[in-house]
Amino acid sequence: MNIPEGLSSLDPAYARTLENVNITKQLFDGLVDLDADLNIVPSVAEKWEILEEGILYRFHLRKDVRFHSSKIFGADSTRSVTAHDFVYSFDRLVNKKILSPGKWVLNYVQRQEDGSLDIKAVDEHTLEIRLQQSFPPFLGILSMQYCSVVPREAFETASYDFLKHPIGTGAFQFKYWKEGGKLILLKNQDYFQSTEENPIPKIDAVAVSFIRDQEVVFLKFLKGELDFISGLKGSYKDELLTSTGELREKYLVDINFSKFPYLNTEYLGFQMEIKGDIPNYLNSLDLRRAINFAIDRKKMMKFLRNDIGYPANSGFIPRGLPPFDENANYGYKYNKDSVEFYLNRFQESYAVNLLQEKIILGTTSEYLDICEYVQHQLEEFGIGVRIEVNQAATANEMIAFGKIPFFRKSWIADYPEAENYLSLFISTNFSPSGPNYTHFQDSTYDDLFQKSLLMTNDSLRKIAYRKLDSLLMSKAPIVPLFYDQQVHFKSTLVSNFTVNPMSHLMLKYVDKQVEEDPKSN
Repeated sequence: MNIPEGLSSLDPAYARTLENVNITKQLFDGLVDLDADLNIVPSVAEKWEILEEGILYRFHLRKDVRFHSSKIFGADSTRSVTAHDFVYSFDRLVNKKILSPGKWVLNYVQRQEDGSLDIKAVDEHTLEIRLQQSFPPFLGILSMQYCSVVPREAFETASYDFLKHPIGTGAFQFKYWKEGGKLILLKNQDYFQSTEENPIPKIDAVAVSFIRDQEVVFLKFLKGELDFISGLKGSYKDELLTSTGELREKYLVDINFSKFPYLNTEYLGFQMEIKGDIPNYLNSLDLRRAINFAIDRKKMMKFLRNDIGYPANSGFIPRGLPPFDENANYGYKYNKDSVEFYLNRFQESYAVNLLQEKIILGTTSEYLDICEYVQHQLEEFGIGVRIEVNQAATANEMIAFGKIPFFRKSWIADYPEAENYLSLFISTNFSPSGPNYTHFQDSTYDDLFQKSLLMTNDSLRKIAYRKLDSLLMSKAPIVPLFYDQQVHFKSTLVSNFTVNPMSHLMLKYVDKQVEEDPKSN
């Protein structure tokens, strides 16, 4: 496989990007995991109890989980995982010296008098975690790679460099990594989830390259040097797919094409906190609603995305999460009459020529085509847009610090709960310290969000989530564009390729047919 973006670390404490997540997922395990349908399933913990009205979580660990072989364990070269390892791993996440971007996942855990986490090993195979208050998404959070178990010895042995030789419990173990060159993972022969009836992993190794040139990647895939490629890259999108998103006939024999749900909402955001050069008329709800109604998302998906993904006409929560309602009447669909209605109301309050006073829309080169489409659509209604293209790091910093009036962003789920999407818009999450890049603030929204966190009844919580989504759309601090889909092109030699709607690769289930050498007898 190929990861053009590269990797920044193989330590799960730094598994912030999807690329890091997908590799550390092969090397490490946590208490629980997500299956292909985003259900919480056992991993190192074989069962658990939620006690004291959702405050206390008690996990019972398997007794057959062992770390990968390493010299740090002495003569035995490995050892069993215990509850004490999880206490150490969680404490490490919040250690100020580590500076893990994942320390926030333990924000709901109770602190003891000395400030340490209220997480304890009752015995070798029983772990208890006490929360400050009930938080139903907590199991989903524990499925994140940040919460993987690591051995204390790897960090307390002076001569050992964990970053270069990571040790986990996963289906694959580390062999070799040259940054920008190649990463090799080998089959863990003693993986605890493997059985005689269903041995896993199926394949002997995973080889990862880091080639940035998508044309080179595509050619290597056609030659059989890569087993799969993912995503819709402009360089090969139209070569492989028809305008309706189907694989072209000439590739049907050698390539399997798959589309999967993906918990990712692409959107445009307005900077609601007016300061500096940001024009005050962006505070106009009428203008923001007019812009929402002015974009034909269905046409955008057809011509720019080959119908991969779904128009975001039903709010911010994406397809694939239970509160999503395709028939929600609080979303926005293309409607000329509504655009004219809200623009007329806007002009009554603001004497602004929007073709002259153009709104600045910030993006990166990867999404320039979408922003140019938005620009064209809005100009049809007399709303001028000037696009500013920046490098990703620069764009992210400018957005985080409120320096772009109108910007393109996306939100990929950290864990499978609508709360993860709705939390983007609470006032305590203002950027740059949080993900509320719009600086949207609404006391009714904040109050309902906090109440939803205390709801242990799933049905009532879903109703609250829909109300929050509806309220968000009524205030229009964002323009939802589309709900994404994953796109994979795979060699027909590969089978059992499994991925969940968070785009997590489950390579332990993958099988690959060995091609016969035509030169052999």
